[in-house]
Amino acid sequence: MSSTTEPDARPERRVGPLRVALTRAASALGSTLAEQVALAGDRVVGLDVTAGAAADVDWRVGDIASPSVVGALGDVDVLVHLAWEHDLGTTLREQPAARRARMVSEARTLTTAAAAAGVGHLVLVTSAMVYGARPDNPVPVPDASALRTTDTEGLVADLVAVEEETTALARLHPGLRLTVVRPAALVGPGIDTMITRHFEAPRLLTLRGTTPAWTFCHAEDLGSALVTVVHEPVPAEVTVSAWGALSQAEVEEISGMRRVELSVAAAQAAADRLHRLGVIPVPATDLAYVTHPWVTEPTALAEHGWYPAYDNAACLSVLLEGVRGHHAVMARRLRSRDAVGAAAAGAASAAVAVIATAALMRRRRSRD
Repeated sequence: MSSTTEPDARPERRVGPLRVALTRAASALGSTLAEQVALAGDRVVGLDVTAGAAADVDWRVGDIASPSVVGALGDVDVLVHLAWEHDLGTTLREQPAARRARMVSEARTLTTAAAAAGVGHLVLVTSAMVYGARPDNPVPVPDASALRTTDTEGLVADLVAVEEETTALARLHPGLRLTVVRPAALVGPGIDTMITRHFEAPRLLTLRGTTPAWTFCHAEDLGSALVTVVHEPVPAEVTVSAWGALSQAEVEEISGMRRVELSVAAAQAAADRLHRLGVIPVPATDLAYVTHPWVTEPTALAEHGWYPAYDNAACLSVLLEGVRGHHAVMARRLRSRDAVGAAAAGAASAAVAVIATAALMRRRRSRD
């Protein structure tokens, strides 16, 4: 898969406060980003179905997938679209086909509305996961690398579809500049993702013969990076993360968690079967994102003076504090009355829990 955007002529640096519209501004992530943009002196317009708690925001309530959103963009300089909420619980309550259709529809409507309203700059925030997690990935993956994810379902595939739709439409509107921003694994208040839930397991899954490498991005750093993106002539594709990466051993030392190692075939076969049965919410291909590297570094942003306030170790500490008290298996939150969760909770790790649950289900079927 090729990269979704093409190099454009570099725009000029934009001086002075801008009016920046932000979608999903009432979400936990949106609130953090709105605060960072406002702290930098820009005026924030919040676009969401309800007004949020963030201060210094001009709330314009409505459906971002409705053509009427154009009316909220008439005085806006930059539109920042968060492609998803970074709230896995909300994401997983929606049927996959409906979720993708909604996300693509939002991107299509917002791109068209921004062009119609005369917005000069559209910033699309997705994830560095679109590069794919592969054993042969360079470390770090350059910003403008081809998107090599092989996912056909799940959130990563949804984000690729959103990037492709937005890029194709933006090409039809020469007056609309598009920048795609791809943060590393996000951490911060209210952030709930497949990666944060990986650290809710009793032990850390590793697959035999793989070499994980971990890089993170604090939500506040994403907010300050967006300020750089809207004011500086950055490239059409930028990544946002801390510098460097943590090895699996460093992650285990910081977290105090032990690993459990399984063969790739055993873990993937169990995960695939349970996903097809509806027991776990994410496809088996998502195992790659906790076992293979998809490390990025903010090289392009650094050239324009941006630097992250949080390093990877600090980000991991924030993540661990945020997941305290939660327990999950393959992104499925466990509840005390959850039969599957009860069987899994005694297992040594997420991966062992998956396989143990599969065996339990086979025994139950054999008795029926």
